[in-house]
Amino acid sequence: MTEPSNEPTPDLSEYQLGESVGYLISRVKSTLHNLVTQRSMAELGITSQQGSILFMVASGKCLLAAELAREYGIDASAVTRLIDRLEKRGLLTRVRSNEDRRVVRLALTPEGNAIAARMPAIFNGVLDTLLNGFTPEEVGFLKSMLRRVLANSGEHTGLSRDAASHPDNKS
Repeated sequence: MTEPSNEPTPDLSEYQLGESVGYLISRVKSTLHNLVTQRSMAELGITSQQGSILFMVASGKCLLAAELAREYGIDASAVTRLIDRLEKRGLLTRVRSNEDRRVVRLALTPEGNAIAARMPAIFNGVLDTLLNGFTPEEVGFLKSMLRRVLANSGEHTGLSRDAASHPDNKS
């Protein structure tokens, strides 16, 4: 058995992590998530993921657990646990479809709707902080580039091109 080495391999020592687009995107995502969680916990007593789920249901973008799983890239059992927690807190309910009894839609309670309605202000407040000093044109350009990255991945953003590219639409 060989001794572990503390010397980085030549390939790793030459790799500049701080210059990696993937690393930078990951760090921005993590920072955004953490800042939204700090605000949503302080103001609403929920995590950013819980608030985001409530917002997605309220907006009509995700009305089924499977849609949430696809949107967030998490497995169905994790979504079920998140929905269970939100249901237990009285923020959302499961409603069986009258047309197809196999389909269970998600619906917000009045309290869930009230929280969902407050999420855009939290999202925008955090983004205002993170995008401080950016011009509206730079924000528009950043969004355009991120949409292109998503398009290259084969993912559809779900926004109309005009609405998504408007400079005032920071989120």
